[in-house]
Amino acid sequence: MKTNMGNPDRIIRSVVAAIIAVLYFTNSITGTMGITLVVLAGVFVLTSLVSFCPLYALTGLNSCSSKK
Repeated sequence: MKTNMGNPDRIIRSVVAAIIAVLYFTNSITGTMGITLVVLAGVFVLTSLVSFCPLYALTGLNSCSSKK
């Protein structure tokens, strides 16, 4: 599994996941929408930790800076 996410992308995903978690645990978002967003936040955290996004791989995107 080759990395395809750069640091700015990882940071943005982590911040969005944290915001979703705070909104969910303060009951600002509830129900089906809340559960869906929490699952999405989990995916964001997981992809940030491994620096690999399957959707990026499918579409050929790469936000990782090229190292020479």
